[in-house]
Amino acid sequence: MTPRPARAATQARLAAPTFPTLTAILLSGAAILGGATVARGQDTIETHAFSNFGEVKYGPDMEHLDYVNPDAPKGGEISISSMGTFDSFNNYSRKGVSAALATIGSESILTSTADDPYGIYCFLCTTMEYPEDLKWITFNLRDDVTFADGTPMTAEDVLFSFNLFLEQGITEYRRIVEGFIEDVEIVDDHTITFTFTDQAPIRERVGFAGGTPVFSKAWFEETGTRLDDSSEEPFMSTGAYVLESKDFNRQIVYAKNPDYWGADHPLQIGRNNFDRIRVEYFADSQAAFEAFKAGAFTFRVENSSLIWATGYDFPNLNDGYVIKEEIPDGTVGTAQSFIFNLDREVWQDKRVRDAIGMMFNFEWSNEALFYGLYDRVYSFWPGTDLAAEGVPSEGEVEILQPLVDEGLLDASILTDEPAMPHVNSADGNRPSRGTYRAAGALLEEAGWIPGDDGVRRNEAGEVLALEILSYDPNFDRILNPYIENLQQLGVQAKLERVDTAQYVENRRAGDFDMTSHSFSMGFEPGIGLEQWFASKTADDSSRNLMRLRNEAVDRIIPTVVDAETLKALETSVHALDRTLRSIGFMVPQWYKPVHTVAYFDMYGKPETIPPLDMGYLDFWWYDAEKHQALKDAGVLR
Repeated sequence: MTPRPARAATQARLAAPTFPTLTAILLSGAAILGGATVARGQDTIETHAFSNFGEVKYGPDMEHLDYVNPDAPKGGEISISSMGTFDSFNNYSRKGVSAALATIGSESILTSTADDPYGIYCFLCTTMEYPEDLKWITFNLRDDVTFADGTPMTAEDVLFSFNLFLEQGITEYRRIVEGFIEDVEIVDDHTITFTFTDQAPIRERVGFAGGTPVFSKAWFEETGTRLDDSSEEPFMSTGAYVLESKDFNRQIVYAKNPDYWGADHPLQIGRNNFDRIRVEYFADSQAAFEAFKAGAFTFRVENSSLIWATGYDFPNLNDGYVIKEEIPDGTVGTAQSFIFNLDREVWQDKRVRDAIGMMFNFEWSNEALFYGLYDRVYSFWPGTDLAAEGVPSEGEVEILQPLVDEGLLDASILTDEPAMPHVNSADGNRPSRGTYRAAGALLEEAGWIPGDDGVRRNEAGEVLALEILSYDPNFDRILNPYIENLQQLGVQAKLERVDTAQYVENRRAGDFDMTSHSFSMGFEPGIGLEQWFASKTADDSSRNLMRLRNEAVDRIIPTVVDAETLKALETSVHALDRTLRSIGFMVPQWYKPVHTVAYFDMYGKPETIPPLDMGYLDFWWYDAEKHQALKDAGVLR
């Protein structure tokens, strides 16, 4: 999907491909603009920025972002880790396993900031123009933008890149956006106009047209590279970083382009401060942690509660050479969960899914395994005002009542609080006898009866079996107690741990019973929700991995897309969240509202980190004196 204009990548993660989503830029009637001027007649607006809800934070004469250090020193290296393997630098394709930070050199016409959740700003453009009804939008492109090879970027490259996603993008993207564009006109080398069909959602139009990464048309044509195939090189782009070296499955080094066109752009002042970003690959998190302690890399985002609570007791940390820190995270909490494959008949029965979910003891896991560091996922928008709470509001009832009347939703959704995950006891991993009885009753009602051997079977003699797909051995300590509880219930549960490449392929192919999935929602949900939850994406989606097909969900998503005010958006998302939770296709796991990081004391950062991005690869910087002190002490080479 075409992404919301993005900030710099801030974390090297599992090298599974990530597919960009449709932007969630929303429009409330006529947009309220900061510094907008009327041009080309009374009905045309020209501006440097766009916001759907309220004024943008930064005016056209801004000198730099509020959260950066404009005098941050340039130079040095930051080194991080990633898990698994990689064989491609194209994360827009389903072929290959994408490298960490593969899109670090990509830029789009518009960009966003880490302190303005609703604003998008001209970046590769100077201004944009559009009528109040947003039938079309014209981007006046900068004439000084160059690709990494020094060739100029023109409107021809913008058009080529836009069409590339329409023609070679993944199926789920093309299914959603087909028919949104009536025409794209290149006015001249630095002016391009997008005209929309009536089908295009109003609130998505600006970001849809301006959020596509811009690639070099000449490079694609010369190399024969395709968006739907793997690539051993990053795409030729305009960004600050380029690939310096690669050692497949071992190491990647990105280097700053000394001729980067945007070095003095107000939106880039105080950013892109490192000369090199090095990524070291490891088979698992424990191996990476041992390497970090030894100084093989210098910045670690810790995602293991066990290591965070018990592992940070080593000489370099105790001697003050390594800093351990928690940094507040103001983004929407990731709804990490176990999900069922709804294409498999056995998991289409909600009673069975509910019973399976009751056997996961988060309360014990959080106390015994996670050291109390996590909160339970309870919503698809946890920790935000978009999460449904309490009984439905009058506005929610207006959305839900017709679906109840048509038999698409149970009437209880109109009066009950939203579904919450089952609560177990922290006293031990085993659920209570009452929980086992309740779960067993659900399974028996669904036709799964325990035999003399304790194993549950249906009338056909088929065993109730569940395989949990995983790739990370560090997850075994969480999965094995869950599996033991399921076996005690009479479910033949087992762990199916495979290597990274097989894990990626099995999820793509729908070859699993249950696996972990992370639902990453934004503050402005829109048409991109179809990638996550719509029936039309269930057959082939990088996000609708549970293969959800539900008419009620399909009917509610347009109310989110069509919301014209923040209040209407909140109400419609509450209705959607409430409905998704009622279906019960996931077993909620956990999230935390902070970043847990550790790093060798050789970096500087702004006093205040903005809420929407920790920015350690973006606006932190290298301190040469501190690095030399570490070398003098024999801590680093």
